[in-house]
Amino acid sequence: MSEHKLGFRELFQLSLRTFRVKPVRAILTVAGMSVGIGAVIFLVSLGYGLQYILIGKLVTTEDSLITMEISYPSESNLVIKNSVVDDLRKIPEAIEVSPVYEFPGEINQKGESGLLVDTRIVDPNYFRLAGFAPDIGEQLAVNKRGVIVSSQALGAVNLKPDKTTLGKELYLKVFYQDNDTGVSVEATSAEPFPIRGIITDEAMPPTVITLPSYLSTAPPFSRKALVKAKNVDTVEALRDVMLSQGFLVSARIDLVNQAKKIMNTITIVLGVFGVTALVVSAIGMFNTMIVGFMERIYEVGILKSIGATDGDVRNLFLMESVMMGLLGGVGGIALGVVSGKFLNFALSLLAVRLGGKAFELFLTPWWFILLVIGLSLFIGFISGFWPARRAAALSPKEAFTKR
Repeated sequence: MSEHKLGFRELFQLSLRTFRVKPVRAILTVAGMSVGIGAVIFLVSLGYGLQYILIGKLVTTEDSLITMEISYPSESNLVIKNSVVDDLRKIPEAIEVSPVYEFPGEINQKGESGLLVDTRIVDPNYFRLAGFAPDIGEQLAVNKRGVIVSSQALGAVNLKPDKTTLGKELYLKVFYQDNDTGVSVEATSAEPFPIRGIITDEAMPPTVITLPSYLSTAPPFSRKALVKAKNVDTVEALRDVMLSQGFLVSARIDLVNQAKKIMNTITIVLGVFGVTALVVSAIGMFNTMIVGFMERIYEVGILKSIGATDGDVRNLFLMESVMMGLLGGVGGIALGVVSGKFLNFALSLLAVRLGGKAFELFLTPWWFILLVIGLSLFIGFISGFWPARRAAALSPKEAFTKR
């Protein structure tokens, strides 16, 4: 009898027979693959989510990544005077400098007793360079008089740390002390300050942030400053200049790089646990294909007797295993992504009810989903390769004899 090579459509239709004849076995095999791949998706998504949250906390603006915080060592008793800030602005590698003035202050509502607070006096570019923004409300601007207040400071003056407090007014006094003479100077304003923003971090001490242009007297010096490099390539050169001038330097890019290394390690470890579950599932699928081959030896003999080529038989077994792998991959992606989305929703709902913000703990990048689909097809191919090869090598006579 002449041989007739089976086309893709015919192979596909024949490969569906295993799902009709042995539906429970096929479903369990696909389910096993789905659980294994779902575990990989779930754990790797957790790793990426943790990395995104951590890096997002460290880098809230692009400028903050190439900005470093400088200060003199505490034992030196040196301060950054305005003349020093002017000199810093002349450094070729630096493009922006933002001094951060920190002094004790006092706030109060009209007619009430005052509360001692930490006062942070900053330039408008501080918010961009520090990557800082209030949790509620808006940043400060030169043409918009106001203050940003921490939740602890608001609670002490009987105000709630929520949107209803925005626009309410506080009186502010700041107490400067000259570092050389020890003379104290009081900076204040006859006009009250509207509350423009609120910091909800309970761990932050009572703090008020304002701009120097709002106060009657300019701050005499600062203890630290933010210095932005021209670009990523000049960060190291700028750091060397700052160190040569006796400053202590803290660059956010160093924290980001360390965080990435740590989170990549965590993601890899989580991925290894997931891959372990996937290997177990792949072994189960390989076992299914072996058993299927042993049960269908007689069927292979019939196929070859009616003209099926060795390639047809091999492709038939490979088609079945690849289909199972693909179905397992799709099911695993659905299982892993849906589980992550559900937990994101549940955790965000809990966080909002407890007064926090919604967040996503599980993030699945699209390239990883495509990689998983390719891995599923590969596992299916590998699982069916040996049974397909054995089936292709059988002659009709040998197949009927082994029955």
